[in-house]
Amino acid sequence: MLIDSHCHLAYPGLVEDEAGVLARARQAGVGGFVNISTRRDEWERVIAAAERHADVFASVGIHPHEADAHTDVGTAALVAAAAHPRVVGIGETGLDYHYDRSDRQRQQASFRAHCAAARATGLPLIVHSRDAEDDTIAILEDELGQGSFPVLFHCFAGTQGLAARALALGAFISLSGIVTFRNARALQEVARTLPEDRLMVETDAPFLAPVPVRGRTCEPAHVAHTARFLAELRGTAPEALAAAATHNTRRLFSKMQA
Repeated sequence: MLIDSHCHLAYPGLVEDEAGVLARARQAGVGGFVNISTRRDEWERVIAAAERHADVFASVGIHPHEADAHTDVGTAALVAAAAHPRVVGIGETGLDYHYDRSDRQRQQASFRAHCAAARATGLPLIVHSRDAEDDTIAILEDELGQGSFPVLFHCFAGTQGLAARALALGAFISLSGIVTFRNARALQEVARTLPEDRLMVETDAPFLAPVPVRGRTCEPAHVAHTARFLAELRGTAPEALAAAATHNTRRLFSKMQA
Protein backbone atom coordinates (compact mmCIF):
# COMPACT_ATOMS: atom_id res chain seq x y z
CA MET A 1 0.00 0.00 0.00
CA LEU A 2 1.09 3.56 -0.72
CA ILE A 3 0.06 6.91 0.73
CA ASP A 4 -0.04 10.01 -1.44
CA SER A 5 1.49 12.33 1.12
CA HIS A 6 0.59 15.52 -0.77
CA CYS A 7 -2.32 16.08 -3.17
CA HIS A 8 -4.85 18.84 -3.81
CA LEU A 9 -8.22 17.12 -4.13
CA ALA A 10 -10.01 20.49 -3.97
CA TYR A 11 -8.28 21.78 -7.11
CA PRO A 12 -9.83 21.87 -10.59
CA GLY A 13 -9.01 18.68 -12.45
CA LEU A 14 -9.70 16.53 -9.40
CA VAL A 15 -12.57 18.09 -7.45
CA GLU A 16 -15.05 17.50 -10.28
CA ASP A 17 -14.67 13.72 -9.92
CA GLU A 18 -13.61 13.16 -6.32
CA ALA A 19 -15.14 9.70 -6.06
CA GLY A 20 -13.61 8.54 -9.34
CA VAL A 21 -10.19 9.97 -8.52
CA LEU A 22 -10.11 8.17 -5.18
CA ALA A 23 -11.46 4.92 -6.63
CA ARG A 24 -8.75 4.85 -9.32
CA ALA A 25 -6.09 5.52 -6.71
CA ARG A 26 -7.30 2.77 -4.42
CA GLN A 27 -7.32 0.36 -7.35
CA ALA A 28 -3.67 1.33 -7.98
CA GLY A 29 -2.78 0.44 -4.40
CA VAL A 30 -3.02 3.85 -2.75
CA GLY A 31 -4.56 3.51 0.68
CA GLY A 32 -4.20 7.03 2.08
CA PHE A 33 -4.27 10.65 0.97
CA VAL A 34 -3.10 13.88 2.61
CA ASN A 35 -5.29 16.57 1.09
CA ILE A 36 -3.36 19.85 1.23
CA SER A 37 -4.75 23.36 1.53
CA THR A 38 -3.07 26.49 0.22
CA ARG A 39 -5.67 29.21 1.03
CA ARG A 40 -7.98 29.93 3.94
CA ASP A 41 -11.08 29.39 1.80
CA GLU A 42 -9.93 25.81 1.08
CA TRP A 43 -9.76 24.70 4.70
CA GLU A 44 -13.42 23.75 5.03
CA ARG A 45 -13.35 21.89 1.71
CA VAL A 46 -10.29 19.79 2.45
CA ILE A 47 -11.63 18.94 5.89
CA ALA A 48 -15.03 18.05 4.45
CA ALA A 49 -13.38 15.61 2.02
CA ALA A 50 -11.55 14.03 4.95
CA GLU A 51 -14.84 13.68 6.79
CA ARG A 52 -16.38 11.93 3.78
CA HIS A 53 -13.58 9.39 3.31
CA ALA A 54 -11.84 7.41 6.05
CA ASP A 55 -8.57 7.26 4.09
CA VAL A 56 -8.39 11.01 3.35
CA PHE A 57 -6.75 13.45 5.77
CA ALA A 58 -6.38 17.23 5.67
CA SER A 59 -3.86 19.98 6.25
CA VAL A 60 -4.42 23.67 7.00
CA GLY A 61 -2.04 26.27 5.65
CA ILE A 62 -1.29 29.25 3.44
CA HIS A 63 1.00 28.76 0.44
CA PRO A 64 3.78 31.37 0.13
CA HIS A 65 2.18 32.56 -3.12
CA GLU A 66 -0.88 33.51 -1.03
CA ALA A 67 0.92 35.25 1.83
CA ASP A 68 0.02 38.78 0.69
CA ALA A 69 -3.66 37.86 0.54
CA HIS A 70 -3.73 36.31 4.02
CA THR A 71 -2.10 38.81 6.35
CA ASP A 72 -4.91 38.10 8.83
CA VAL A 73 -4.09 34.38 9.12
CA GLY A 74 -1.62 33.82 11.91
CA THR A 75 -0.65 31.15 14.38
CA ALA A 76 -3.89 31.30 16.38
CA ALA A 77 -6.09 30.63 13.34
CA LEU A 78 -3.90 27.73 12.25
CA VAL A 79 -3.89 26.17 15.72
CA ALA A 80 -7.66 26.48 16.01
CA ALA A 81 -8.25 24.85 12.62
CA ALA A 82 -5.73 22.11 13.37
CA ALA A 83 -7.79 20.97 16.35
CA HIS A 84 -10.12 19.17 13.96
CA PRO A 85 -9.51 15.42 14.29
CA ARG A 86 -9.00 14.96 10.53
CA VAL A 87 -6.30 17.65 10.25
CA VAL A 88 -2.89 15.98 10.38
CA GLY A 89 -0.48 18.69 9.19
CA ILE A 90 0.30 22.42 9.03
CA GLY A 91 0.85 23.81 5.54
CA GLU A 92 1.76 23.95 2.93
CA THR A 93 3.91 26.91 3.82
CA GLY A 94 7.42 28.09 3.11
CA LEU A 95 9.19 30.40 0.70
CA ASP A 96 9.01 30.77 -3.07
CA TYR A 97 11.46 33.27 -4.52
CA HIS A 98 11.15 31.85 -8.03
CA TYR A 99 7.84 33.56 -8.80
CA ASP A 100 7.77 36.11 -5.95
CA ARG A 101 3.98 36.25 -6.07
CA SER A 102 4.01 37.58 -2.52
CA ASP A 103 6.39 39.94 -0.81
CA ARG A 104 9.37 38.03 0.58
CA GLN A 105 9.11 39.53 4.05
CA ARG A 106 5.43 38.64 4.13
CA GLN A 107 6.28 35.09 3.04
CA GLN A 108 8.80 34.84 5.85
CA ALA A 109 6.33 36.13 8.45
CA SER A 110 3.71 33.64 7.31
CA PHE A 111 6.26 30.83 7.34
CA ARG A 112 7.18 31.67 10.93
CA ALA A 113 3.52 31.73 11.95
CA HIS A 114 3.16 28.22 10.55
CA CYS A 115 6.31 27.09 12.38
CA ALA A 116 4.80 28.37 15.63
CA ALA A 117 1.56 26.51 14.90
CA ALA A 118 3.46 23.29 14.26
CA ARG A 119 5.37 23.77 17.50
CA ALA A 120 2.13 24.43 19.43
CA THR A 121 0.22 21.48 17.97
CA GLY A 122 3.00 18.95 17.43
CA LEU A 123 1.78 18.46 13.86
CA PRO A 124 4.29 18.26 11.01
CA LEU A 125 5.15 21.40 9.07
CA ILE A 126 4.75 20.88 5.30
CA VAL A 127 7.42 23.01 3.62
CA HIS A 128 7.50 24.39 0.08
CA SER A 129 10.90 25.87 -0.85
CA ARG A 130 11.85 27.14 -4.30
CA ASP A 131 14.93 29.24 -5.00
CA ALA A 132 15.00 30.09 -1.30
CA GLU A 133 17.24 27.44 0.23
CA ASP A 134 19.29 29.63 2.57
CA ASP A 135 16.35 31.56 4.00
CA THR A 136 14.26 28.40 4.36
CA ILE A 137 16.95 26.65 6.38
CA ALA A 138 17.79 29.75 8.41
CA ILE A 139 14.17 30.22 9.47
CA LEU A 140 13.75 26.56 10.29
CA GLU A 141 16.95 26.52 12.34
CA ASP A 142 15.80 29.57 14.27
CA GLU A 143 12.26 28.29 14.83
CA LEU A 144 13.38 24.77 15.79
CA GLY A 145 15.74 26.39 18.28
CA GLN A 146 12.67 27.72 20.07
CA GLY A 147 11.13 24.26 20.37
CA SER A 148 11.00 21.18 18.19
CA PHE A 149 8.34 20.16 15.67
CA PRO A 150 8.30 17.65 12.78
CA VAL A 151 9.25 18.94 9.32
CA LEU A 152 8.55 17.67 5.82
CA PHE A 153 10.11 19.10 2.67
CA HIS A 154 7.42 18.33 0.09
CA CYS A 155 7.92 17.94 -3.66
CA PHE A 156 11.65 18.08 -3.12
CA ALA A 157 13.56 19.32 -6.16
CA GLY A 158 16.52 20.92 -4.43
CA THR A 159 20.22 20.29 -4.31
CA GLN A 160 22.20 17.64 -2.48
CA GLY A 161 23.25 20.43 -0.13
CA LEU A 162 19.66 21.33 0.72
CA ALA A 163 18.83 17.68 1.28
CA ALA A 164 21.76 17.35 3.69
CA ARG A 165 20.75 20.49 5.57
CA ALA A 166 17.13 19.35 5.77
CA LEU A 167 18.11 15.92 7.01
CA ALA A 168 20.37 17.51 9.62
CA LEU A 169 17.27 19.26 10.99
CA GLY A 170 15.51 15.90 11.28
CA ALA A 171 13.24 16.58 8.30
CA PHE A 172 11.55 14.05 6.06
CA ILE A 173 11.81 14.48 2.28
CA SER A 174 8.99 13.68 -0.14
CA LEU A 175 9.59 13.10 -3.85
CA SER A 176 7.04 13.78 -6.56
CA GLY A 177 6.81 12.87 -10.23
CA ILE A 178 9.59 15.38 -10.96
CA VAL A 179 12.13 12.70 -10.04
CA THR A 180 10.98 10.61 -13.03
CA PHE A 181 11.63 13.39 -15.58
CA ARG A 182 14.48 12.88 -18.05
CA ASN A 183 16.03 16.24 -17.16
CA ALA A 184 16.03 15.49 -13.42
CA ARG A 185 19.42 13.76 -13.27
CA ALA A 186 20.68 15.83 -10.35
CA LEU A 187 17.51 15.15 -8.35
CA GLN A 188 17.78 11.45 -9.15
CA GLU A 189 21.26 11.44 -7.64
CA VAL A 190 19.84 13.02 -4.49
CA ALA A 191 17.03 10.45 -4.43
CA ARG A 192 19.53 7.59 -4.54
CA THR A 193 21.20 8.81 -1.35
CA LEU A 194 18.23 9.68 0.86
CA PRO A 195 18.00 7.57 4.02
CA GLU A 196 15.24 5.00 3.75
CA ASP A 197 13.73 6.15 7.05
CA ARG A 198 13.22 9.74 5.82
CA LEU A 199 11.86 9.09 2.33
CA MET A 200 8.24 9.70 1.29
CA VAL A 201 6.35 9.90 -2.01
CA GLU A 202 3.63 12.20 -3.32
CA THR A 203 1.95 13.43 -6.46
CA ASP A 204 1.25 17.12 -5.78
CA ALA A 205 -1.78 16.30 -7.95
CA PRO A 206 -3.18 17.74 -10.15
CA PHE A 207 0.34 18.88 -11.05
CA LEU A 208 3.57 17.14 -12.12
CA ALA A 209 2.29 13.84 -13.49
CA PRO A 210 5.19 11.37 -13.58
CA VAL A 211 6.53 9.41 -16.51
CA PRO A 212 4.80 7.49 -18.16
CA VAL A 213 1.75 9.76 -17.80
CA ARG A 214 3.58 13.08 -18.00
CA GLY A 215 1.50 15.80 -19.64
CA ARG A 216 -1.80 14.51 -18.27
CA THR A 217 -3.69 15.78 -15.25
CA CYS A 218 -1.92 14.15 -12.33
CA GLU A 219 -4.02 11.98 -10.00
CA PRO A 220 -3.13 10.32 -6.69
CA ALA A 221 -3.10 6.95 -8.51
CA HIS A 222 0.04 8.12 -10.28
CA VAL A 223 2.07 8.00 -7.07
CA ALA A 224 2.51 4.31 -7.89
CA HIS A 225 4.58 5.25 -10.97
CA THR A 226 6.86 7.45 -8.87
CA ALA A 227 7.29 4.74 -6.24
CA ARG A 228 8.21 2.13 -8.86
CA PHE A 229 10.70 4.49 -10.47
CA LEU A 230 12.31 5.21 -7.10
CA ALA A 231 12.54 1.52 -6.28
CA GLU A 232 14.42 0.85 -9.52
CA LEU A 233 16.59 3.94 -9.05
CA ARG A 234 17.56 2.87 -5.53
CA GLY A 235 17.96 -0.82 -6.41
CA THR A 236 15.27 -2.08 -4.07
CA ALA A 237 12.08 -4.07 -4.48
CA PRO A 238 8.95 -2.00 -5.19
CA GLU A 239 7.22 -3.63 -2.23
CA ALA A 240 10.05 -2.63 0.10
CA LEU A 241 10.08 0.95 -1.16
CA ALA A 242 6.32 1.21 -0.76
CA ALA A 243 6.44 -0.26 2.74
CA ALA A 244 9.17 2.13 3.86
CA ALA A 245 7.50 5.22 2.38
CA THR A 246 4.15 4.31 3.91
CA HIS A 247 5.71 3.61 7.32
CA ASN A 248 7.51 6.97 7.21
CA THR A 249 4.35 8.83 6.22
CA ARG A 250 2.36 7.31 9.07
CA ARG A 251 5.21 7.99 11.48
CA LEU A 252 5.39 11.65 10.46
CA PHE A 253 1.65 12.23 10.23
CA SER A 254 1.11 10.46 13.54
CA LYS A 255 -2.39 11.88 13.96
CA MET A 256 -3.50 9.53 11.19
CA GLN A 257 -3.32 6.70 13.72
CA ALA A 258 -5.86 8.41 15.98
